[in-house]
Amino acid sequence: MTMKPKARKFRIKRGTPIMSSPAANGGAAAARAPDPDPIPQDSNPAAASENPTTRRPRPAPVPDSPPARETRAPAPSPAPAEAESEAERPPQPDHPARDGEVSSPAQVSGEQDLDAIRREGLTGRQLRMARRVAQKNGLAPTSDFDAVRLLRAKGIDPFQRANMLELVVPQNDAAATQPGADGNAAVPANRVQLPQTMPLGSPGLPSTEVSPAERRQREISDIQRDISRRRRKKLGLLLIRLAFFVFIPTFSVGYYFYNVATPMYATNSQFLIIQSEGGGGTSPFGNILPTQFANSADSIATQAYLQSKDAMLRLDTDRGFKSHFSDDGVDAIQRLDTDATNEDAYKVYKKNVKIGYDPTEGVIRMEVIAPDPQTSEDFSRSLLEYAEERVNDLSKQKREDGMRDAREGFETAQANRRAAQEALIKLQVENGVDPEAEIAAIRGQISTYEGLLIEKELELAALLDNARPNRAKVDGTQGDVRRLNAQLDRLRDKMTSATAGDNSLAQQAVTMQLAQADLAAADMLLQSAQTAMEQARTEAGRQVRYLTVAVEPVAPQEATYPRAFENTILAFLVFAGIYLMLSLTASILREQVTS
Repeated sequence: MTMKPKARKFRIKRGTPIMSSPAANGGAAAARAPDPDPIPQDSNPAAASENPTTRRPRPAPVPDSPPARETRAPAPSPAPAEAESEAERPPQPDHPARDGEVSSPAQVSGEQDLDAIRREGLTGRQLRMARRVAQKNGLAPTSDFDAVRLLRAKGIDPFQRANMLELVVPQNDAAATQPGADGNAAVPANRVQLPQTMPLGSPGLPSTEVSPAERRQREISDIQRDISRRRRKKLGLLLIRLAFFVFIPTFSVGYYFYNVATPMYATNSQFLIIQSEGGGGTSPFGNILPTQFANSADSIATQAYLQSKDAMLRLDTDRGFKSHFSDDGVDAIQRLDTDATNEDAYKVYKKNVKIGYDPTEGVIRMEVIAPDPQTSEDFSRSLLEYAEERVNDLSKQKREDGMRDAREGFETAQANRRAAQEALIKLQVENGVDPEAEIAAIRGQISTYEGLLIEKELELAALLDNARPNRAKVDGTQGDVRRLNAQLDRLRDKMTSATAGDNSLAQQAVTMQLAQADLAAADMLLQSAQTAMEQARTEAGRQVRYLTVAVEPVAPQEATYPRAFENTILAFLVFAGIYLMLSLTASILREQVTS
């Protein structure tokens, strides 16, 4: 691994010039003498192509020690103003100045430094690089060797890799440099700048004029500081607004829930409303048929009743709802006034009695909140009793109306049948005999006599067909025919004619048939009424509602409310949302006004 050549750094101390001896003058003249073998800038092409990192620099010659100063007596110390003026003026020699050209120590030292740099054997590339670095740092060298000397005098190594790379840095990286020791040159911000000394009366003092890069950098810094100040101001105002609108209200709410709010105990219960699917009482399977859930209307009606003011008033009458929430143990926000109206009590009731209906499961969930766990359980059981009574009354009117109509129809059918049966019996008692049987007997006799009459008429016709019939037989046969016709006439008269103001047998038979028809119709109506009554009874039994408690209310052992953490977070979100809406509204209005 090769090492980069390092040039020796020289420091010039400010001192009082002394009068040199002739030997010293001769040494100075020798120092000012030109180098017999100087190395020009571009006179050695081979050395220019040589790698400066592989080439060892020549050691700089050690300058001769300065001549000893003459010992002089110390002068009295002048006043401060005089001391300053004397410090600015060069000291006057004790003996008269000699004639001839005399170089100052600074010039002699510069020429010695240039001679030492020439002896280092620097390449042309290194010298050109040194001139470019000197120009970049705001120096005005007279030659390439002078550029190396000036850079080393400022404590800058012209052959350092970082300085070479800085020659290609863009203009926007000028902010990464800082002024040099003389106020003109710019050096890297991350480089350690050594203190430099400047001779009195030197023309290289810092200028009061600022370069455009420094002015731009200063303006950019001012703008950045102004932006930072504005940002800090806006951030401070934002924090104040957030504290006023969000943090302080949230802290107040959290303090209330954690330290002030009264613990509340919640009792949960669940119940269902079911209806019977069984038949009437006469069915042998009426009491073992399954049941199903009632429709949603019944559940919604029960839920509405439990959340109504009627249920609250009944609960207050039975359990003292108002007095319990008016107790002094309840905090001021949740406490109910002793002379509170029903509307105020109803607001507290709706807040502490929460009922929800799940239509998918058919379950009604109820949560009752109270400051005391046992009181919460008592309130819950009382509300379940009220719900059960309300469920029983939901279809009571409908069931009673259906049963009343069926019962009235059945009673009317029974009365009609009884009247028809009485009329038939009365006819049978009045007639003494059965008209239909009597008519049937008469008709049998008529049929018999008609048969005999036909035989006698045939026998008479046979007798009359003889040329000389037997007169006695003809007369006897004619008498039989005459008697048979007379008997038939009497029988027919008996069937159709009335005697002694009584109806004939035919009329009596017709009356009996009508009475029997009325009795049959009454029987049919009675049977229909009985069937309708059975159906009404079955429907009434089907419309019966039952309240089944799925989850019994149990008094809690730990307080359910307030949920301090959840409520505090919710309050924070609410206040933050309100502040956000107000901020957006104000921003929009401000933009509309200024546009």
